[in-house]
Order: sequence, then structure tokens, then C-alpha cells
Amino acid sequence: MKFSILSKGDQKSNEIRSKIKNYLTEFTLEYDEDEPDLAISVGGDGTLLEAFHTYVHRLDKTAFIGIHTGHLGFYADWMPEELEKLIIEIAKTPFQVVEYPLLEVTIRPKDGSEEDRYLALNECTIKTSEGSVVMDIEIKGDHFETFRGDGLCISTPSGSTAYNKALGGAILHPSLEAFQIAEMASINNRVFRTIGSPLILPSHHTCMFKPKHDRSFLFTIDHITRTYKDVKSIQCRVAEEKVRFARFRPFPFWKRVHDSFVADDYGD
Repeated sequence: MKFSILSKGDQKSNEIRSKIKNYLTEFTLEYDEDEPDLAISVGGDGTLLEAFHTYVHRLDKTAFIGIHTGHLGFYADWMPEELEKLIIEIAKTPFQVVEYPLLEVTIRPKDGSEEDRYLALNECTIKTSEGSVVMDIEIKGDHFETFRGDGLCISTPSGSTAYNKALGGAILHPSLEAFQIAEMASINNRVFRTIGSPLILPSHHTCMFKPKHDRSFLFTIDHITRTYKDVKSIQCRVAEEKVRFARFRPFPFWKRVHDSFVADDYGD
């Protein structure tokens, strides 16, 4: 089996990276940064997002696993003190694969030139530095509303615990083939009106965002930031591709949610 390791870059993460690489190569596994079967992330969720986008072109061939070395990582299953156990598991045990849905974002320019397509593990956000974001929102080709506000967050089920949750969105189990739209400070008064609630769309629904004014828009795709001008439309839907996580032991989604947000470490 081929493997690669991405480190957060701090001393602790780099030391763990070196240790994993040395031990796994001693177990005759091959280190390959270009075409790994398993991408190991050492750091936090940001490091795993970086690993995901490093190998986004080969999601059907590369699985991911995370070791968290800082704050509790939502995607990272393993703690540094479990390193020896994990190394043996990787070297000796075929891993199970858990697949999570992804978000496909297609940005189309007004001049008809080539569109840009992205995959997001967590979310896409749309903002502008030029006043409010004003967009027509279409669902399955039908006009739903005209949004006015600070921006929009379109998230995957696994990303629903990130920015989406901070915006008051729902937490979705990643077995659901869906995506979610949450508003950022929408303008609601006697003249302007939006739904005001997060929307959860199934995989067979496509959502289109069409800017009403010529503005420069700031997009984030997970940790990646891009600026676009002269945008005709932004299309969002559940992607055909999925992310594959390597599992050597059960780690139920709701336990992750509990441990990340409501763990009662301090008692009553």
C-alpha cells in the first residue's frame, strides 16, 4: 500500500509525521506523495481539508485518515498517544471505507468563457466587499427568492458542523445525500424578504445563484479563497464524487458531534 502524510507544520505534528513515515516504511509500505492509497493528516481539520484538496483529483483512489495534535478535530479520529496502535493497524489491517457526500460548485462567467468547477468537503461561502450580496435564488429552475444580506453559506452534511452551525444551520448526518443553504445576516423588512431559515436540498435538486448587480464576489471553497468578477451564475448541487475516509474502528457521527460540542468533561 502507498501512503502520504501531510503535517500541520508545528514541531509536534512534524515529529509525529517523521515517526509514522519511518515505521510504515519499515513495515514495507511505500511512501508516495503523488498517488497514495492512504493520505494521513497530522494536525487538525484544516490540515485534513488541505489533504482533501491536494488529492481532490483522485478521490476514488485515495482514502483519508486524521490524527489531531491540537484542539479536537472533527475529522481526526486518532490522538497522538494512540500512534503506535494506529501504525500497526495501518500496516496489518485492511481498512474499512466510509464515504461522505461532497458539494459541487460551478461558477459561470458572463462572457461565456470556461466555467470553474470546485468540490467542497465542508462548504462554499459567497460574500462581497461592495455592499450587500444581492442574488436571485433558483431551485430546480424555479425562482425561489431574491436574497439580500451579508452572504450565503452552502454546506455539505459533514460540513454542517462548521460555519453552517455558527450561522444557526442544522446538523446533518453525512449519510444524507443533501446540501444546506444558510443565510448570513439577511435583510428582512417591509420591502425585502427572504425565507430566513436554512434550506436543506436533496441530491436531485440543483440550486442556482444569480447576481442582480455587477460586483466582485469573494468565494471560499473550504479553506481556499477566490475572487470573481462578472459572474453570471453559481450552481450548487451534491457532487457525483464522494470523499473516502479510512476507518480502523467505529467512530459514530453523533459521538463526534457530542465530543466536539457537548462533552461533559467538567461534570455538572
